Amino acid sequence: MIFIKINSNSTLLKSVFFAKILQKLRQNLQSIDQIYQTQIEIKKSNFIAYLCPFSEFKNYLDTLKNEHPKATHIVWAYRMLNEYEQIVENQNDDGEPKGTSGLPSLNALRGAKLINTVVFVVRYFGGIKLGTGGLVRAYSSAVNAVINEAKLIKFELKSECVFFTPFSLLSRFEHFFQTQNLEFTRKFTENGAIWMANFNKNEFLNFNEFAKTYCQDFYDFDEISKLNNSTILAFPLFAKQVLYNY
Repeated sequence: MIFIKINSNSTLLKSVFFAKILQKLRQNLQSIDQIYQTQIEIKKSNFIAYLCPFSEFKNYLDTLKNEHPKATHIVWAYRMLNEYEQIVENQNDDGEPKGTSGLPSLNALRGAKLINTVVFVVRYFGGIKLGTGGLVRAYSSAVNAVINEAKLIKFELKSECVFFTPFSLLSRFEHFFQTQNLEFTRKFTENGAIWMANFNKNEFLNFNEFAKTYCQDFYDFDEISKLNNSTILAFPLFAKQVLYNY
C-alpha cells in the first residue's frame, strides 16, 4: 500500500504522496518549447530577436551578453504564469528611451497570447536615429518577426505531483509512466523512491485510477488526515473535483 495526501508544502513530504493541482486551467494561451531566432534591419540598425522558453531566461541572457559584447542594447520582455495562477510580466529597455523597446516587445507577446516565454532583442546601432515612434515600430517588428518564425504550441497548465512508492511497486509505476508516455524524475531512499511528475487534468485522472489500486485510503479524506505522518495543509478545489466528484 502507498499513502497519499494532498499537501501545499513540499518540505513536509515524509514518505507520502501529495499532489498540488491548480484550481483553474488557462485557456487560449500559447507557448514554445525551443529557442527561435530571426533578424531584421531598419535604417542600418540590426535587430536580432530571440524567442525563448522562460525557464531559460537567466542563462540565455548571460549567453547573449557573452555572444554580443559590442551590442548597443539587449532588450527583453517576458510573460510567465506563477504558482498562484497569476500572469507575471516584466520588461527592460536596456538604455533605450523609456517605453520604446521593452514595452512594445511585451505587447507583441501579449498579442500572440504567449505565456512562459521571454523575448530578447539585440540591437546593433547603425548610425541613424530612429526616433521614439521608429523604435517602437522596430522592436515590435522584430518580436513579431521571430514569433512568426516560431512553432507555437497550445499552453497546457500542469501540476507537480510528488509521491513515494516502496521498492516492490517500482516496476509497476515505471510501466505506467512508460505506457502513458509521461516523464518523471525520482530519488531513491532506503525504503523506496520519491517520484516527481507533472500532470494535466486528464493525466491526473488516469494516474488516480491507476494509483488507487495500491492505496485503499485514497478516497477517505478523514482517514488520511488521521495518519501520524500526514498533515493536510491544503486541499485544492481541482483535486477535490477529481478525487471526490464534488
